[in-house]
Amino acid sequence: MTPEQAHQRDVWHILYACGQVQARLDRQVERLQQQVPVVARQAARVAAGKRPRGKHPKTDVQAHASELARGQYICEGLRYLSGELRCLLSVVVLTAQGLMHSRVRQAELEAWLCLLEELSQVAPEAMQEQLARLVTLLQAALPHLVLFAPGLDELHEGASHLLGPAALHLLGWAWQRRAILGPTSKDLLASVPADWQPMAASLFAAWDGAVRASSAVENWHSVLRPYLAVHRSLSSGMVALLAIWHNHRVAERGLHQGYSPLMRSGMTTHSHDWLQALGYPPSRGVCSPESDADLQPTLAWAA
Repeated sequence: MTPEQAHQRDVWHILYACGQVQARLDRQVERLQQQVPVVARQAARVAAGKRPRGKHPKTDVQAHASELARGQYICEGLRYLSGELRCLLSVVVLTAQGLMHSRVRQAELEAWLCLLEELSQVAPEAMQEQLARLVTLLQAALPHLVLFAPGLDELHEGASHLLGPAALHLLGWAWQRRAILGPTSKDLLASVPADWQPMAASLFAAWDGAVRASSAVENWHSVLRPYLAVHRSLSSGMVALLAIWHNHRVAERGLHQGYSPLMRSGMTTHSHDWLQALGYPPSRGVCSPESDADLQPTLAWAA
């Protein structure tokens, strides 16, 4: 990934945000449901000529029933839209006409967002804030949610021309259920007709390799999170200092054991202590760093 490339938004965080809002709205509806007998008792007290109890009593049974029905409608609407969003953000989206093209997918997502905005506008006042935040989040994320899709269009068109739309649809259907039919794409490929296998292998590899998560950003967030939890906020200077430490840190285990981010990027063949890079004298028993002239480009890259 380079700075010139558009950044793919993380699909899972968007779906998680939808689930969070759904859970909050469901809890509101549950509270309204629990208030039904209370409102009935309050209405009975008023009918008997007594004063209702409580600071803000509800005594209108019909109004409360209407509010409950409206809340249930909003919850069911959001649940349906969340399911549709999950389908539209899938790698393979099947329609009656075949695999969905990226342009059609983007248009469907824009229509989906319009429906969510309409739902938020007719929601009860207590639910509007949660839905408005979700709309704002999705408006910002929408242009970057399916950047993986245009790269698959050419492959889909070639497979449709070679095998036919029905065969492509069948392969997409089977890949979606690979955990049952496979359980892996390699096992699934073995069950495909021999004359389909070369194209099916390309399709399965492309679908398996479709990127729907911002892994680089999430890795950096995992580095920042402990420090943010301690300091509550991070200044630009603190972030730059943390970047220098992280870029000079040599991995002690894992795939990149013995290498720092600067070494893996090819910017340097060996990593210095991060304090030496900042100009502090080396500790006892540590080799002296290279000259400041050699370290300046490294610090620029690190910062």
